[in-house]
Amino acid sequence: MALQDLTPQLRTRLSRMERAVGWFVFVATALLLFGFGYYIYHTAERKGWFVIKAKFHTYVQSSAGLNVGDPVLMMGFQVGQITLIHAMPPRDAHNVRVEFEILDPYFHYLWTGGSYLKVNAADFLGKRQLEVTRGTNGYALVVTQPVSVKTVDDLKQLVSQEPGQWQLSQEILDANSNLVFGAYTMLDESNLQVLAGMNLESNSVYAYNNQEKDRHSIVASWNGRLHRYKIFTPGDDSAWIHAVESPPVSDQLQAMILQVQQALPNVLALTNKIAAVLDHTADATSNLNVTVVETRPLLTNFAVLGAQLREPGGLGVWMLGTNGAQQTQSVVANVDTNLLLLSLTLDHLADITSNLNAQVQANTNMLGVVSKTVGDADDFVQGLKRHWLFRSAFKKENKGTTNAPPRNSLPPKMR
Repeated sequence: MALQDLTPQLRTRLSRMERAVGWFVFVATALLLFGFGYYIYHTAERKGWFVIKAKFHTYVQSSAGLNVGDPVLMMGFQVGQITLIHAMPPRDAHNVRVEFEILDPYFHYLWTGGSYLKVNAADFLGKRQLEVTRGTNGYALVVTQPVSVKTVDDLKQLVSQEPGQWQLSQEILDANSNLVFGAYTMLDESNLQVLAGMNLESNSVYAYNNQEKDRHSIVASWNGRLHRYKIFTPGDDSAWIHAVESPPVSDQLQAMILQVQQALPNVLALTNKIAAVLDHTADATSNLNVTVVETRPLLTNFAVLGAQLREPGGLGVWMLGTNGAQQTQSVVANVDTNLLLLSLTLDHLADITSNLNAQVQANTNMLGVVSKTVGDADDFVQGLKRHWLFRSAFKKENKGTTNAPPRNSLPPKMR
C-alpha cells in the first residue's frame, strides 16, 4: 500500500512512530559508544597508558620462568610489567637482557641507596617473577626534570638572575677523587667560585632548574660510573638496575638431588651399621632371656624369703632360728629382772648416800674429828716405827735396791 493511500490520521501516527524509533536508535548508539569509550579508558588507565612510564633494563643468567607481560612487583603492589626478553650477543659478558617498565608514581621510590631488582621463584613449577626494592637514600634513579649542561660562567649569570633555582645534577670530585659537592647541591656564588677554580672538563657542569615543570616522560637516569645523570637519547632511553638472581626451583631441586646422591653411600653404610647393631641387640636379648630363665628359682627363693620376713618377728626367726628366738626372749626376760634388781640396789645406795649426807650436814665437826683421828693414828704408827722395840716389825728389805737412804739421814734416835 502506498503512503499517499493512507488517511491523514494514519500518516500522522506513522510519522510520530518514525521519530520515536529514530530517537531510540540514536540513544542506543550513544550509550553503546559511551560504554565502549569507558571500557577503552578504563583499560588504558589500568594498563597505564596515561601515566609516565620509566624504562629499566637488567641482566640475568637465565630467562627460565620469565615471560613478556609478567608483572613487576614492589612492596606487594604490581608496579609495572616486563616488555622485552632477549639473549645477548655471543661475545657479550651478559647472558640475557630483560627490559621492563615501572609506572608513575612508583619509580619515584627507586633510589641509588637500597634499590635493586630481585628475581624470585613464584611457584614450584619453575615460574619466576621480578620485584624491585624501595630505596631509602642516595639519588633518584630516573628523573623527569630536564637536565642541561651549563658552563660555570652561564651558571653565574643564571644564579644571579634566578637565585635558589639551580642545582647540580652530578657529583663534583677533586683530583684525588674526593667528593666536593654532591648532586642536588644548591648553586650560589661561593659554590660557583669553587667550581671555577677546579679546572673542570670544558669548564661545564650538569645542572637543572628546580622550578621547571616536569616532562611527561623520563629524561635522564643516574649513572654511577660517570657520577652524574645521563641524558636520554632516542636510542638509549632506559635506566640500568642491578639484579640479584636466585636460582630456579628446578636447579635447586637438582642440587638437592645431587647432594642426596652424594650422601647416599654414607646413609647405606650407616644403615648397615644399624643392622649390625640390631643383630647384636638380638643376641644380647636372647642371652638375657636365658639368664632370666636361670635366675627364676633364685627369684622364687627371694619371694619365699620376703614372705617370711613380712611375718611378725620374721627377721629374728630367720637370723637366730626358732630356738634362738626363744632363748633370746628368755635372756631378755632375765636381763629385765637383773635390771630391776640393779635399780632397787641403786635406790638403796642412794638412800644410804642421802643418810650419810644428812649426818654430815647435821654434824659439821665430824669431818674435822675424823681428820684429826687419822692424823693422830699416823703419828702413832710413825712413833712405833722409830721405837727400838718395834723397829724390826716395820723393817723393809733394801738389799737389791740402790735407792736406800744413807745412814746419816736417819733420825738421831735410830742411829
